[in-house]
Amino acid sequence: MKIDYSTKTTAQLLSNLNMIKVLIVALLIILSLLIGISIYGMLTKDDNATFIATLAVGLCCSATLPMQFMSKKAIKAELIKREETL
Repeated sequence: MKIDYSTKTTAQLLSNLNMIKVLIVALLIILSLLIGISIYGMLTKDDNATFIATLAVGLCCSATLPMQFMSKKAIKAELIKREETL
């Protein structure tokens, strides 16, 4: 489902863009830590079941990142289009 950004104001688009940037950075940091801790735990600990489960959660949650990048790209394109029409 594609969101129509042409109906939003420029201020709303800038606010959404900043929110998406913060969300992307937070997701990257949290997922990197989760996956890193999972890999470290699998390599050093005997009970691998817990770390395999947390690795699976981290990898599955990383599937949200491409959608965030696509939203960021669409908002930037709409802002550029608006600047060209002025």
